[in-house]
Amino acid sequence: MIKYSLHCKNCDFSFESWFASSKEYEKLKKKNFLNCHKCNSIEVEKNLMAPNLISKKSQTKKEKDQRKYEKIRKTITKYQKFIKNNFEYVGNNFAYEARSIHYNEKKKQKGIYGSASKQELKELKDEGIDAQMIPWVEDKSN
Repeated sequence: MIKYSLHCKNCDFSFESWFASSKEYEKLKKKNFLNCHKCNSIEVEKNLMAPNLISKKSQTKKEKDQRKYEKIRKTITKYQKFIKNNFEYVGNNFAYEARSIHYNEKKKQKGIYGSASKQELKELKDEGIDAQMIPWVEDKSN
C-alpha cells in the first residue's frame, strides 16, 4: 500500500488517498477513475510528498523526553524522602490536623503531610492556613 497526496487542478483542493501500488495509481489515472472529492473533476495530480521515516532525531527526542521524565521523577522522589523524614503523616485527616495546628497555639509541632481534596485545600487557603499540593510518585519497586 502507498499513500499519495493528491491535488485537484480544477478547484485547488488537496487530499490524500491510498493505492495498492504506484502502478495501480497510474492505471486508475489513465482510465480517468481518479476524481476530486470536492468538485468531482478528473483533473487530479500527485503532489510532492515526503515519506515519513523514523530518524535518529525522533529517536533522540524520545530519549531526551525519557531522560527529562526520569530526572523529574528522581527530584520528586528526593522531595518525598525529605518530607517523610521530617514531617508527620496524617493521612486523610490533613485538613483537620492543619486547622488544629493553626488555631491551637500550644500545638505548634512538627509539620504534617497527608491527603486533602482540592475543595479542602481551597477552604484552608480561605482561612489563611498555608497548605501546598505537591506531586507524589508511588514507589513501584516494592
